[in-house]
Amino acid sequence: MNRSHPAKTKKHVLRDYNEMTVRKICSCITGTGSDIYTQERVFTFNRVEIKVQPSVKVKNGAPMSIVCHADISKSTNFQLKHNFTIFKDGKLVFMTVSGKGDARYEIPVARSSDTGDYECTVEADGKAKSSNSLHVWVTGMTKPILTAEKKEVLEGEVVKLRCELPEEVPPLYFFFRKIKMNSTPKEKFVFEPHRNFSVMEFSVEEDDNILQFDCFGRRNVKLEFESSKHSNTTLVTVREPFIKPTLNAKPSSNITEGDRIQFECSTVVAQMRDIEIILQKNKTILSSVRDEKLLKYSAVATLEDSGEYLCKVEQGRTSKTTKLNVIVSELFPKPILAASMSKLDENKELTLNCSISGFQKANFSILRKNSNGDICLKNSGNLTIIVNVNDTGSYICKAEVKGIVKESKPVRINVYAPVSKPTLSVASGLPEVVLGKPLQLICRSVMGTPPITFRFYKGNEIKKTVINDTYATFLDKNITQNDKRGYKCDARNNHSSGMKTSNILNITVIVPIRNASLGSIPYEEVEDGSETVFLCSVNEGSWPIRFRIFRKTDREVLLFEKNENADRVMWRKEAMNRRDTGTYYCMASNRANVDVKSRPITISVVLAAWQKGVIAAFVLILIAGAVTLTLWWFLCKKKKAKGPSMEMSGSALATNLTSEKLTRQHNDGDYYSGSGYIEDSENHMKSTDENKGPDLESAEVEYTEVEVSTLDPHRDSVENRHSRIQGHPDAT
Repeated sequence: MNRSHPAKTKKHVLRDYNEMTVRKICSCITGTGSDIYTQERVFTFNRVEIKVQPSVKVKNGAPMSIVCHADISKSTNFQLKHNFTIFKDGKLVFMTVSGKGDARYEIPVARSSDTGDYECTVEADGKAKSSNSLHVWVTGMTKPILTAEKKEVLEGEVVKLRCELPEEVPPLYFFFRKIKMNSTPKEKFVFEPHRNFSVMEFSVEEDDNILQFDCFGRRNVKLEFESSKHSNTTLVTVREPFIKPTLNAKPSSNITEGDRIQFECSTVVAQMRDIEIILQKNKTILSSVRDEKLLKYSAVATLEDSGEYLCKVEQGRTSKTTKLNVIVSELFPKPILAASMSKLDENKELTLNCSISGFQKANFSILRKNSNGDICLKNSGNLTIIVNVNDTGSYICKAEVKGIVKESKPVRINVYAPVSKPTLSVASGLPEVVLGKPLQLICRSVMGTPPITFRFYKGNEIKKTVINDTYATFLDKNITQNDKRGYKCDARNNHSSGMKTSNILNITVIVPIRNASLGSIPYEEVEDGSETVFLCSVNEGSWPIRFRIFRKTDREVLLFEKNENADRVMWRKEAMNRRDTGTYYCMASNRANVDVKSRPITISVVLAAWQKGVIAAFVLILIAGAVTLTLWWFLCKKKKAKGPSMEMSGSALATNLTSEKLTRQHNDGDYYSGSGYIEDSENHMKSTDENKGPDLESAEVEYTEVEVSTLDPHRDSVENRHSRIQGHPDAT
């Protein structure tokens, strides 16, 4: 049986096996008769098992065996060398070579450190197989060993202990116990992740005489805790550096106030070094001494000196205390200060009287409380003064007997000046409010001693009561348009003059502008040069109203602005021109400071009727001139083409045409010939323009078309084909 170094892991061992296998295969290939040798030595691993004897749970100190068994099938009965390797928690703990199928790892004395997961690997002739993992639990832990640094210590020092669990493997828990007679042990624990021992300190307290200490260990195995036995008990003796102090009161712990009392606190010290004696009452240190065995403290006893006193002696970490209860009897009760009145008007008389019930022989003084120190008014038990507002404050009296001074409870005196007539105003300044918004009022009284009670009225109805120093506010959210009730307020304090009332404040309710609209006459289309009337109106709104009219093209231009005590305004725009074409709208606003904008309207500036007539006449003149020139050119061309023979025919034809026209002109006075119209067109247009007649655009145009052809011997007459009349409504 061979045991390997525990630092070698399963990974390293398998790597060594692979290298050995490669070397064996190479040697078999290079040898003679390798084929026969390979066929004869055929084997396979069926399974590899690992077992623990006597069981998987072994008591601490008992023997234990780890058995690895390999089940192998062979082609022939040949000898096979097996390499057995056993791992614990992945680390190599045992290795051997055997010709048998079993290997045994013997542990004569099992310890808790042998607890873990075991696994077996078998390698033979280049083949390897591993078993399943098996958990082994060595129950029970070794008994810990406890040692103390000192066997004898002083009060206030510390005891340093060391607890060790030999043969145990961390992580471990260590528990230390301090045991006193007739008391529950004090326990502390430490977790040690990397070592099998731990150190702990315990302080030695007052009244510790003989102390006992022990310890025990604990570990976690598969989520289960296992504890060791308790260690050996170690005794530590405690010596006192000084004895418990004594505290006395002289002449007695029961005295009367005014008497002098003296406290004495003493102790016996082994070594007079860094020792301190302290006397205190209710956590307040009265006196202290250092490096002395006795403390003395004296004072004149007062009633407040009754209570528990404590004497404390300290040296290093050690301290001891002694308590003493002292009772101080009352020499005389506290004085009582009485006032003739606690609330009074200014310039009234105030009397203060200081007395002690059942006790007359005392020195009295009356004082007024002040943040910078009480002000003594009179060294007597009685005081009478005429008060003013500045005398408001707290007053006390003091009584002194045998050096004992006692103070009365304070008495509060309030002196009142009358309130002045209050003024009621609107927080925003002006006495107006926009409909739908709240109204905030301020009632202010310049004079008067606070607290002052203010009341707000709407009509005769009380709306709010406020107690304040000099002013009060009221917010009215229920503002209606037709609410005609006025506001007022009154103010009063504790002065006997009573209540003062303000003047009535009437509020103007401003109705915001609603639904602005803009119209014009004429609407949409306006003739060039004519007048246009714009009308901007609102449905509702308080006067005065600010009206503004704008034209919007590429920018907004203000054309008209006026403040009007009406719900509408009219603006006349004379001589409209083409540049006035555009979109118009109006805006209306009042003191509600809300601009209401109308819907826009579009105005188009068009030509006037006479401008259209001039343009039409000019066009007609051009057309008539063109027709005349065309006719003249046509006749001239025909005349040149026919020669002299045609001149006679043309003259006769022209004579006939002229006669016919003159006849028709005489019979129908409303018709004009084409040439006659051209000649008289200027006079006709002037006449029409002067009479503002509507017939300018419907002026008649008459023209005659003449066709001249070659004379036919068989026909003696010249045909006049047709004549046409245009522009008149009766033309056929």
